[in-house]
Amino acid sequence: MQHALYGQIGQEKGHVDIVFANAGIGEIVPFGTITEDHFDRVIGTNVKGLVFTAQKALPLMSDGGTIIMTGSEASIKGFPGTSVYSATKAAVRSFARTWTTDLKDRGIRVNVVSPGPVQTEMLRDTFAAQPEALDEVTSTVAMGRVGRPEELAKTVTFLASDDASFITGDEIFVDGGGAQV
Repeated sequence: MQHALYGQIGQEKGHVDIVFANAGIGEIVPFGTITEDHFDRVIGTNVKGLVFTAQKALPLMSDGGTIIMTGSEASIKGFPGTSVYSATKAAVRSFARTWTTDLKDRGIRVNVVSPGPVQTEMLRDTFAAQPEALDEVTSTVAMGRVGRPEELAKTVTFLASDDASFITGDEIFVDGGGAQV
């Protein structure tokens, strides 16, 4: 599907200025009970899906464009049962840093937006069976609440704009202070 999508964009528009690679699934699976299926599914979506979404766009990307990826505060915090998910989001941080150097000659900026808990279907699905775990995660947010999707969207919009022209290889946390306080 990605190949067809980028083919259509190439035919209709000729180029891509912004890629927002937003891939993520999360399941609470404590260490000691991780299965190969869980590992492959989470790594495949959160890492492989993100890499090839961004890479397949490169031939169409304008010099000076931007790639924005979704990370997570879980990349730097140790929430119970999230080791595979957390590892995938740490990989996203690494991609931003290394792709920034890979793409510097083209002036393509690469950044990560790392949310804390945000009111999304993924959040509801992840914690549906363990609502007390969501309460525990929310209790770590300095602002005392989960975020709203529009709060995250405003940060992505900023990073995609010329106002962020000197920001690259960075990770911006939109987490109500959860990873910082």
